[in-house]
Amino acid sequence: MAREAYITGVGQSEVGVRLPRHPLLLTLDAAKEAIAEAGLTFEQIDGVFSFPGKSHGYLAFSPVGTDEVIEALGIKSKWQMGGLEQPAQLSAIGMAAWAVKEGICRHVLCYRTVYEAGGMADPATYMPARPDTVSGASQWTSPFWATSAACWTAQYAARHVHKYGLTREQLGQIAINGSKNAMLNPNARAITKEELTLDKYMSARMISTPLCLYDCDRFSDASTVVIVSAGDALDEIRCEPIRIAAMSGSVDRYSWDQVEWPAAYDAGPDLWARTDYTAADVDTAQFYDGFAFLPITWLEALGFCGKGEGGRFIEGGTRIARDGELPLNTAGGQLGAGRLHGFGFAHEAVTQLRGKAGARQIPGDPRVAVATSGGGPLAAALLLAKD
Repeated sequence: MAREAYITGVGQSEVGVRLPRHPLLLTLDAAKEAIAEAGLTFEQIDGVFSFPGKSHGYLAFSPVGTDEVIEALGIKSKWQMGGLEQPAQLSAIGMAAWAVKEGICRHVLCYRTVYEAGGMADPATYMPARPDTVSGASQWTSPFWATSAACWTAQYAARHVHKYGLTREQLGQIAINGSKNAMLNPNARAITKEELTLDKYMSARMISTPLCLYDCDRFSDASTVVIVSAGDALDEIRCEPIRIAAMSGSVDRYSWDQVEWPAAYDAGPDLWARTDYTAADVDTAQFYDGFAFLPITWLEALGFCGKGEGGRFIEGGTRIARDGELPLNTAGGQLGAGRLHGFGFAHEAVTQLRGKAGARQIPGDPRVAVATSGGGPLAAALLLAKD
């Protein structure tokens, strides 16, 4: 167990739209809940990791730095890390797992805080100034009016439609399933007020073909915290530990017109290469759904169905329902529970494995869950197991 990493505590602040509470306070709310659930004290936390760290140019995207959390909680940290140049959001948890496996830290606090809805209400403080020129990866896409992730993701989805026959009725099942599950999630009540129907989905305005309004997640304000602990430190906790059985990541080119498929297709096989588990062992899947097409890529990339078969796999929605073959995004995902930007999937996977999901708890005794994050050029996956 000394070389194993476990998730011991999870916590989440209030989730809402234009919350008046400062994002640092949201982070502290989630941190206190996670640390208390693990049965630890602030003094026992010796590492703080985040994705992507404080985003000074666009504060609403990531308004809280690791140094601020360390200062506010009085943590004596041996290692801290935050940076955008990682393979997607859950890589922060993966890096924490490495830190505890190597003996650098014993208990690492990982967090993701977003304030994009609140930032819209206070653009002078939280939103970026509009530049006269574009730079970085945007310089390759903006000349074609592809100025948002919805546009980039739509290119992959359109290719799937053209090559494999993905239909809008099939795609809509991701958002419909998310809304059903969100109705049972108290933390999602500020985001989803009623179940989405197929008729309503089909009549929604198009954002970037084939993605409509309900295929895109919604800005929200919240913080999610995950505590990662070393295997030889489990005698210090007072909760059911969930083992990180495997993790993987992949980074592809940002110039989307020069790649065929999102990085998930590399991260998926790599995850199974690092464990004896297979897709058949997974009891629930929590797949990043910033856009409804992305869970389809993860279904195919992780081998729950063949490449090009994702649309047929989710057709009708029964397979991905809470009582289905592969319960998907049981907290509502980002489409139903808000754009928590990745960490919400790890939080829900742990909650389901512990049997603490309340009305949305899946049947039986789930023992293995997979959580993913990212789309396009970035991808990260965690396989979690209850020993």
